[in-house]
Amino acid sequence: MSCWDARGYICSTNREFILANLVNKSYLNIFNTFASLYLISFEETQVSMGRYFWYNVGDPSQQMAGITGIDLSLAFYSIQTIKIRLKVVSVFLNFTCCFSKMLRRVFQELSENLEGSLCRSQRTKWKKRPSCSSGLDTENTPNELIQQWSPPHKKALTTAKGKENEENLFVLARRPRKRRESSANLCWDSLPDELLLGIFSRLSLQDLLRTSRVCKRWHRLAFDESLWHSVDLVGKAQLDAELGQVLSAGVLRLRCPHTCIGQPSFKSTPSLRVQHLDFSNCTVETSVLEDVLSRCKHLQNLSLEGLVLSDNIIYSLAQNPEIIRLNLCGCSGFSPESLTEMLTACTRIEEMNVSWCDFSNLHIQAIASNIPSSVSQLNISGYRQNLTMEDVKAIVKRCPNITDLDLSDSVLVTTDSFPVLQQLSSLRHLGLSRCYQIHPASLIDFEKFLNLQTLEVFGLIQDSYLPILCKSLPHIQINTQPFSTVARPTSSSRKDRTLWGMHCRLVYKH
Repeated sequence: MSCWDARGYICSTNREFILANLVNKSYLNIFNTFASLYLISFEETQVSMGRYFWYNVGDPSQQMAGITGIDLSLAFYSIQTIKIRLKVVSVFLNFTCCFSKMLRRVFQELSENLEGSLCRSQRTKWKKRPSCSSGLDTENTPNELIQQWSPPHKKALTTAKGKENEENLFVLARRPRKRRESSANLCWDSLPDELLLGIFSRLSLQDLLRTSRVCKRWHRLAFDESLWHSVDLVGKAQLDAELGQVLSAGVLRLRCPHTCIGQPSFKSTPSLRVQHLDFSNCTVETSVLEDVLSRCKHLQNLSLEGLVLSDNIIYSLAQNPEIIRLNLCGCSGFSPESLTEMLTACTRIEEMNVSWCDFSNLHIQAIASNIPSSVSQLNISGYRQNLTMEDVKAIVKRCPNITDLDLSDSVLVTTDSFPVLQQLSSLRHLGLSRCYQIHPASLIDFEKFLNLQTLEVFGLIQDSYLPILCKSLPHIQINTQPFSTVARPTSSSRKDRTLWGMHCRLVYKH
């Protein structure tokens, strides 16, 4: 048979073949390991060492003594010939020393037991010693020694011990991730509606509208009636569907003066909860105003200043018997009959402003004849030729508790009205500006009005005569308030954002 097999190793059928094959495998193991550590080609090492053993060890004619006595100088010379680039020579010498000692022990055991074990098919299992100090005397290969002497690696996860797991002792497994459980197990969905409403009540108008887009539940809670009890939309130039949405949300106080109102959309809302409403000087169609006010049944304070109304609107106001303050300054478009019905139904009015309306004599007579006795503040100025002394007497007779009365710009009011006005024991504020039938000298008669506090007589006296009049009437303040505030929702100051003295929680910021 040939001395070489397909791998390039020595091949023989005699005893020396077995010994040489063992030597080839053992010696190549150490060099393959060393070559892998220093990035040396495995094939070059294998071929070189195979040739080395053929010329030095593998010859069958050599004796066993020649095999065991490997010269260290020849091994070092072989390493130089295959161009192994050693960085640390001492490491290789340690491996060679360990390999020599191991071969001596192997050949001693083989020489004793090889004759009786050639016919046996099962090879003897070598025992491994775990201690690192005795690693030189064990049957471990150099690869195993290197693993023992190297730093310990991370242990692989093992499966449970059992017969089914004996073959696969080491497996890759992922540790199950534990679910993070909070101490209270709370989330937004688990919060009750009452707590969410408490949080939403601290939000501004813009933030509340953004919150309503999160989910259906938050949309329902964001438009809860408790959050929309007061809204200030001053500065909002255009209101279309938003107005219907705000009113349908159950708003109680709404302030949106000087706004262009389109067509609001109401989703099957027969009645609105609004109680305080300010539409002063808005640009709105009469039909839209009729639709909104026809749904109002609980109005207490209403301002429609500067709007064109209709009889249907006045009739709708008659369905609100709880009205306390009514501002119709500068309004037009309704008849005396509807005005009469409204004054007859609304018996709780305390403040009413009907100044500068497009009224005729019939309108003034309807007011004088049907004004509720509960009225304490009345502004009926601006009727030059329509307000007569008879009307003034009728008003004083029906409303003896008036504290604030404005009759300005009424040409037919004369000094004969002073004894009539003196009957109002509770009168505190009186306006007679531009009532040109009153002579300035007659103003001294107001010293008889002991409870009168302010007197407005703009256009009746000159500025030079004003200090003299003030000295004659020391307990009265003269010409301190050019504009009346009767039934108006806010004062003339732009900084005032109240609605009849009440603040709105949701404020539009532009």
